[in-house]
Amino acid sequence: MTRRFTLATAVPASPDEAWSWSTSIKGIKQEMWPVLKMTFPKGLTHIGKETTLDKPLGRCQFLLLGLFPIDMSKLTFVEIEPGRRFVEQSPLLSMRLWRHERIVKPSGDGAIVTDNVEFTPRFAPPVVGWFVKRFFEHRHAVLSRSLR
Repeated sequence: MTRRFTLATAVPASPDEAWSWSTSIKGIKQEMWPVLKMTFPKGLTHIGKETTLDKPLGRCQFLLLGLFPIDMSKLTFVEIEPGRRFVEQSPLLSMRLWRHERIVKPSGDGAIVTDNVEFTPRFAPPVVGWFVKRFFEHRHAVLSRSLR
């Protein structure tokens, strides 16, 4: 069963600052911590216009609480509009389908960062669905605190 949700957070940072945060490995890691630690291909610091589309950038591991391996991803971006939007659609061991779109739009006093997430878990859909939604709520809380 495919699950979908959207989360949007207004931040007082400029759209450029919100985009830079959203596409930096440092920002991504901060958003995920301490729930998950994600490993990235060596040397990768940003997702950007030079990122190869439709081909995995490499294998990434997800470690629950930074310790326990719980999933593996072949990090793949299928669309990037620099400064505005990306779509990550990566093969994951735990998902039949994974699609994460992040959009950064200007707002009157900063930016709005929106995540559209669509996924189909291979097992325990209610539990996985609950976890993924709470995880993205955590990411948005960190995003909000970090871009003040």
